[in-house]
Amino acid sequence: MMKDILGDRVEKVVVLDRIVDSPCCLVTREYGWSANMERIMKAQALRGSSMSSYMSSKKTMEINPENGIMEELRKRAEADKNDKSVKDLVLLLYETALWTSGFSLDDPNTFGSRIHRMLKLGLSIDKEETGGENADMSTLKDDAVEESKMEEED
Repeated sequence: MMKDILGDRVEKVVVLDRIVDSPCCLVTREYGWSANMERIMKAQALRGSSMSSYMSSKKTMEINPENGIMEELRKRAEADKNDKSVKDLVLLLYETALWTSGFSLDDPNTFGSRIHRMLKLGLSIDKEETGGENADMSTLKDDAVEESKMEEED
């Protein structure tokens, strides 16, 4: 199920019992590029588009079956195969594992939006109550303007 959702982002998804605290982690092959090497290679000025196909390392997502998040996710996926929140949660777990493993996110804005959507779900906030997505963006812009004014005064 997770491999279907993640597609080509990971080479494979495996269940292991070596992870203790986190629900999942990303690992690369023994001779694959580390997160730091991948970041260095992405920063190279003369890299070509042909290099990008073999540039990113093949990642394996290791899942901790004992973690409460993974248990609940499995139950929800078994109950409803088309549950959109399951897909969002799997992608959020992947992006979080990517981030905590030291890899760079492909699209940080999408990651942020997904976190905000999950926070709204967790807090039982409807879009109508907050004025929709645009209200969130205008609040963020107002805060940024306030912050820049405060910096000018210092």
